[in-house]
Amino acid sequence: MTFEEIIKEIDSLPPLSTAARLVQFMYSDGLENINISRLVKIIESDAMLTANILKMINAPYYGFSKKIASVAQAVSLFGIRRIHMLIVQYALSETLEADTSIYGFNHTQFNELCHLQSALMLQWYSRVELRDAQFLAPLALIMESGKLVLAKEVVASDYVGEFRKGYNECESIEAYETSLIGVSSYYLSAILFEHWNLEPIYVSILKNLDKSDQEKKDIDVKIQSYINEIDVIRTAINPKEILTDASIEKAAQKVQKMNHNKELFERIAYRVRDAYFKKLEKDRNWFRK
Repeated sequence: MTFEEIIKEIDSLPPLSTAARLVQFMYSDGLENINISRLVKIIESDAMLTANILKMINAPYYGFSKKIASVAQAVSLFGIRRIHMLIVQYALSETLEADTSIYGFNHTQFNELCHLQSALMLQWYSRVELRDAQFLAPLALIMESGKLVLAKEVVASDYVGEFRKGYNECESIEAYETSLIGVSSYYLSAILFEHWNLEPIYVSILKNLDKSDQEKKDIDVKIQSYINEIDVIRTAINPKEILTDASIEKAAQKVQKMNHNKELFERIAYRVRDAYFKKLEKDRNWFRK
């Protein structure tokens, strides 16, 4: 299992689902030119996609007070960029069909982790800079996609036991992944996005996310800002720590270093965590019936 082998695997991946490709074509003309009615019809043409979007958007940590019952309502409340990434995320998980248990999660739990990251980004950064929050929340939703690629490669190899041992013992997921293949799974996400012609700025953010401070010196200031904001989210929520007291504190320290309101971030992070725990308890009660 090498970086070159993984890149070949990415290059051989088929196109995304029909619905995802149709939506991708619509978005290529710019967000301002999207026909909302046509977008809704494309989504509704795929029953599983529709069900998945409505299920995830109604999760309590997104904070909507009333149940969202239709695709049209979801597009209106979530925004066309985030709906686009919901479609991409669903198509990615279908296309890659990876066993995420090597990261300690089943498929449903991994999917929920991604939604938590997006929810925290939106709820926190919309209080700082709304336009940037609307741009970064969709990226937060799909930035872990590279882990699906790496998981698929590891499971197909004879390296599963060794990977799990190293992963369980490591302090930094990114450093451990890099020790294996030379880059982190976020860089693999960037390669995936290039393969499927997704947002170029997302590619740039993820390719530079794990570079050293010295290597980042020549990066555009706005991209550096986006990198810092994404780093806050993955610090607070990642496969090893999902909104623990320690991960929230580590993320809050980074928020403070960025000269943003540390207390505001902590308050929102704990609110998202409370909603997440309530959902977990509700799910457990349902399974006990």
